[in-house]
Amino acid sequence: MAGTYYFVTMALLVLTSTLVYASDPSPLQDFCVAANDSTVFVNGKLCNDPELATADDFFFSGLLTPRNTSNPLGSNVTAVNVVQIPGLNTLGISLARIDYAPNGLNPPHTHPRATEILVVLEGSLYVGFVTSNPDNRLFTKVLYPGDVFVFPVGLIHFQFNVGKTNAVAIAALSSQNPGVITIANAVFGSNPKISTDVLTKAFQVDKKVVDYLQAQFWWNNNN
Repeated sequence: MAGTYYFVTMALLVLTSTLVYASDPSPLQDFCVAANDSTVFVNGKLCNDPELATADDFFFSGLLTPRNTSNPLGSNVTAVNVVQIPGLNTLGISLARIDYAPNGLNPPHTHPRATEILVVLEGSLYVGFVTSNPDNRLFTKVLYPGDVFVFPVGLIHFQFNVGKTNAVAIAALSSQNPGVITIANAVFGSNPKISTDVLTKAFQVDKKVVDYLQAQFWWNNNN
C-alpha cells in the first residue's frame, strides 16, 4: 500500500510540474473532449458536445500494472495521451509509464511536440540527451528512485536500465499528442526504405552495413 501511495504522489508531482511547460494551444472552454472517431482531420482533435461528456472521458485505469518487457529492447512504453483519455484534448499534457527489464533500453528517440520530465519509481536508469548541431553535447545522469530528469523538446534522448532488477519510470509530456520518432526505426526501418546511397554517404559506412541494418526488424516499444 505504501508503494502505491508513493507512486501516486510522484505521478501527481510530475503532472503538476509539467503544466508549467505545456506547449499546446490554450483551451477556450472548460474542456474539449476529443472526438477520436471523427473522420475529419484537423490540427488536433474535434470536440464532442460537452453536454455528452462523462467522467470516463477523463479517466484511465491500469497504470500500476507492470508491462511485458520480453522483447529485443527489454522495455515497454505505455502511453496515456488524448487517444486513451479524450478529455486531455486541448489541455497540453500527457503521461507515459515505462517498464525496463535489466539491461532494458528505451532507445534514442525524440518527441517533436513536447518536453518530457521523467521520474524514476523503481530501479536505476542511465539517461541522457544530445543537443542540436553544431555542438551535439551529451548530458547524462544515473537516476535512482525519486530522481527527476528533463528532456527538452525535440532533442534526442534515451534511458537504459543499468541495474540488476526491473525499473519503472513515469514521464509527463507537454502535449496531448507528443509524438515519438525512434531514430533507428526511422532511419533504417522507414517505409519505403531510404536510398542506400543516402545512408552510406550520411553514415560514411559500406553499403553492406546499410543493407544489413535495413534488413533488421526494428522493434516498436511504444503502446
